[in-house]
Amino acid sequence: MFSGVLACSLTVLSVHGLYSASDDVVELNPSNFNREVMQSDSLWLVEFYAPWCGHCKNLAPEWKKAATALKGIVKVGAVDADQHNSLGGQYGVRGFPTIKIFGANKHKPEDYQGGRSSQAIVDAALNALRSLVKDRLGGKTGGSDYGRQSGGGAGNKKDVVELTDDNFDSTVLDSDDFWMVEFFAPWCGHCKKYAAFSVSRIHHKTCLSVIPTESIFNYLHGFKDNEIPLPIRGFPTIKVFRKGEEAEDYQGGRTRSDIVARAMDLYSDNIPPLELQEILNEDILKKTCEDYQLCIISVLPHILDTGASGRNSYLEVMRTMAEKYKKKMWGWLWTEAGAQMELESSLGIGGFGYPAMAAINARKMKFALLRGSFSETGIHEFLRELSVGRGSTATVGGGALPKINTVEPWDGNDGVLPTEDDIDLNDVDLDDLEKDEL
Repeated sequence: MFSGVLACSLTVLSVHGLYSASDDVVELNPSNFNREVMQSDSLWLVEFYAPWCGHCKNLAPEWKKAATALKGIVKVGAVDADQHNSLGGQYGVRGFPTIKIFGANKHKPEDYQGGRSSQAIVDAALNALRSLVKDRLGGKTGGSDYGRQSGGGAGNKKDVVELTDDNFDSTVLDSDDFWMVEFFAPWCGHCKKYAAFSVSRIHHKTCLSVIPTESIFNYLHGFKDNEIPLPIRGFPTIKVFRKGEEAEDYQGGRTRSDIVARAMDLYSDNIPPLELQEILNEDILKKTCEDYQLCIISVLPHILDTGASGRNSYLEVMRTMAEKYKKKMWGWLWTEAGAQMELESSLGIGGFGYPAMAAINARKMKFALLRGSFSETGIHEFLRELSVGRGSTATVGGGALPKINTVEPWDGNDGVLPTEDDIDLNDVDLDDLEKDEL
């Protein structure tokens, strides 16, 4: 299980060329491992690798993407276990790469068993994050450093940022993170009850956080009614702040679970959708369909039929729908008609014309076809039915993912008709041709 989370450090990994100063990966070694990981309340994903390992080199770009996606949520690090073999040995590392999850109990990290794509890594982090928050709400600490530091309770003063006129702009308004801020008055009875969710007491101007973690969002407290240039009409008032946007009133319930649920929704709303990929080889199809519950595949008309503008309009529809359904964590793929005939045949696409769309569940080897229009409305209806377990499905032809041809990626340009060799008729004696015909 993962432990508490935010602020992926910008300490960089510059070992043997696998990572660079621009990567959001923390370089870990025996001198900083205890301080950064073991003494941290944060959740860590740690890769133990060797610079000469081919699989490690393949993982590196995905690890970088995952670190960037999880920045501010889960800390991502890497250990050169070839150079620091004692550290790898301490955690039973016998092969490379090995990924460990340092969560609620730092002394008993879990082995990561998921896929090696960035999306699979991020998905696992988010799932474990939800489990962690749920356990903390129930008072479970899993024997972590967190539990000892906070006395096993649900709150800790260090988990709360006290805001004043002097630090509000720099801490909240200028932050790239999302903030949930409680405005309260120490004399307010409802505020006192609200603070009791965590520690059953008020300390000067600071109500201790309802959610005892640095993760997801920072839960902030600490203003008098005359200190805030905002329309605060009662106490406690909770507002959500996003960079560059007006503050939003929190309208949810006031229990711990209500606040956590809203925080997770806010975070999920801003998860980037999975990248829309062209099916260029077997690995792309296999990784996407096997790593996610569903992979949504579109077969678009040949470029000669639509031109670049027509194809881009279809791709834009897919990107819009990927954004709309990003909380589902589905994979999104496309290919050109005729490029992957075995795939089309296995999904029974040929008879419906193009563009076509199918959703594949690779675990069950079942698929469903879009029967409506290839539009935002038509695709929405199709995916909504699937998301609630309705819709007609069939078995993927052959009971397995089909063979995929390796093709060149689309260059973004209009199609070009194949050139034909010019035939020079100057040397042809038409009289001789007529004699031959006779």
